[in-house]
Parts: sequence; C-alpha cells; structure tokens
Amino acid sequence: MTQWIMKSKRKPTGGLVVKRGKKKKHQRGRDFLPAHIGARKARAVRTKGGNEKRIALNAEVANVSTKGKTSKAKILSIVENPADSQFTRRSIITKGAVIETEIGLARVTSRPGQHGFVNAVLLENYQEKAAVRGKKK
Repeated sequence: MTQWIMKSKRKPTGGLVVKRGKKKKHQRGRDFLPAHIGARKARAVRTKGGNEKRIALNAEVANVSTKGKTSKAKILSIVENPADSQFTRRSIITKGAVIETEIGLARVTSRPGQHGFVNAVLLENYQEKAAVRGKKK
C-alpha cells in the first residue's frame, strides 16, 4: 500500500480539514528497506527531477574516519543501534548505529537507506562511555 507524506486530515479540535487539491506524486513515501551486513547490494530509485538515489540493501565495507583521515574497513557486526533494539538483533545498519570493524568500534554517520553507502567515525573509549551510561541508569 502506498504511503503518503501529508498533513493530518484532522484539526487539533477534532474537526475535518477541508481538502485542497489532489495527491501529488512528490508526496508519496516508500517502505523502509533495511541495510544489512553482507556483500554490497544497492537499489536505484528515481527521484524528483529525474535524479537517482541509491538505497543500500547490504554493505560489507564502511568508510571510517579518525582524526581527519579516512580508510575503508570491513564491517564485522553491529554492537548497538539506538534507533531500535531489534535492529541490533537483526543486524540492520542505520544512522547512529555502533558497528564493529577491523579497525575498532565506529558510529555510523551516513544514512544507508538514503545515501547507498556507510560512513562512520571511529569511537575511542567506547567501553568507558558505555560503563558510565550503565551506572547512571
């Protein structure tokens, strides 16, 4: 079923809003296609203006930057995903996820579902920060 990115049909009072115009193609949304760990696989989607957007379905390499230098590193696993606890179990990569790479732990800074690739920043002292977070709870 098509998803629409539009205003609510209801006013704050509960009354119906008078519809102004018909639905337009640019107001359509799309289903969430999760990016997993695996051999690189991407889907191309046509966007407004005839441009093309790449949606990552699988990713095995991340561009990890540390102290101004960037290098490619193989993704080994997902350590934590604050977007949803189930994403960690299902190995879904989203922005903000903490991934384990060959170099070390890194936090994803790109949006794989929008950009088609995985960029990350190396985390230093991640274990210490996690311990502090655990004590505060």
